Parts: sequence; C-alpha cells; structure tokens
Amino acid sequence: MKTFILIHGSWHSAWNWHKVVPILENQGHKVYAIDLSGMGRDKTPIKNVTLKSTVEELCKLIDSIEEKVILVGHSKNGIMISQVAEYRPERIEKLIYLAAYLIPNGKTQADYSSQDVNGVLKPYVTRYPETNSHTLQPEIYKEGLYHDCDDDIYQMARMILSHESAETGKTSLELTEENYGSVPRFYIECTEDKAVTPFIQQKMYEETPCEKVYKMKTSHSPFFSKPKELCDIFLEIAHN
Repeated sequence: MKTFILIHGSWHSAWNWHKVVPILENQGHKVYAIDLSGMGRDKTPIKNVTLKSTVEELCKLIDSIEEKVILVGHSKNGIMISQVAEYRPERIEKLIYLAAYLIPNGKTQADYSSQDVNGVLKPYVTRYPETNSHTLQPEIYKEGLYHDCDDDIYQMARMILSHESAETGKTSLELTEENYGSVPRFYIECTEDKAVTPFIQQKMYEETPCEKVYKMKTSHSPFFSKPKELCDIFLEIAHN
C-alpha cells in the first residue's frame, strides 16, 4: 500500500482528483486530495495566503500520517511539493510533477511562467490588487484547460473555479541538494498542454533532471480526460 497526497493547480481544488481517488483507493492505496489554503472549501482569506503558510499546512498533514507519502503536484503547485520536500525530505518517498512547475532554488514560479509565451491563459487572467489574488475568465476554460475533456467538466469548472493567491507564485523557493535533492522526482509531461506548454515543461525538467519523464498525449487535465492512464503512471512510479 502507498499513500498519495494530491495537490491541485491554480484556481482549482480537491475536485481535480475526483476520478483519480477511487481508482487508487480501489487498488488498496491511501489517498489525500486536499484543498490548498484559500481554495475550494478552505476558507482562509486569500489575502492571508502565502507560500510559507501553505507549505506549513502541508507539513502538518504529512506529520499526521504514519507512513511515508508520495506527493503529486499539478501545474503551478509543483512549487508546493518542492518546498515541502525541503522541509520534510525524510517523510516523502517520491515527488511527481504533473505538467507542473519544477523550479530551482532561488527562482519563482512567475520567473518561468513569464517564459511560456505560447500559453493561452495569460490574456484571460483577471487580477485583484486589493486582495493580491487573481482568477481565470471562463471563456478560456475549454480551450486552455479541458479541450480533451467531457463537456460536464467544463460546466462544473464554471461553478467551482475560484480566486487564487498571487503572492505564492512570486515567492522564491529555498531548496538545497541535501534535503530537496535527496527525494526522487518524476515528471509527467502533457504533450498537448496549452496552459503550461510542452516548451516550458521540457525546459524545466531538463534544467532540473528527474529520475524519469513520462509523456501523456493530453491537455492540462489528464485527471479528467485519462484518469486510468494517469493512475497507471502514478503506480508505476510508486512501485519503482
């Protein structure tokens, strides 16, 4: 039995994983699909959310679990699993980056997002300086996030997606080879991704090499479009 902690990406919530969780649980694994601070059902005010506070909450969860965990981070929140691994390397079995930001020490997610000039989302991001947050406009959901997903996913997203802290993407990661570097990391590239494009995914895993890179011919959301295939990769990594 393995224990997975699944961490959603920008504007989303634990809902991301509703097709993945039963597949893994039905094979005997333990799964935690969580809402990050200020997102989904978590009611932390967005203006109070920082990278540090979010990572502290994730560390508390890990500390409450007896066995080692496998951390899965999607999209922007690859930054979260990296920073958590710096603080709890001995408690983490593996890191899995799913079309995720794999950022080196001293850099920010925004540093790499700004290089991804062919991503389609940026013109549709609405910013709210008063709460240091942003949202994504629904008209880009289908093309940018779910072009290979069933229509009900798009319709649900219109009701579920929410604001997100802008601060977390502007905070530099603090990583060391001794801690973060000691945890095996794996990358799953989504080759038809229009949100975090293959160009920037490849740049990141070439600069920060992983044990293995898997490729899925999907949009940014394989947990919706190909959940079984995604779980097959998770389990191959878990049992490596």
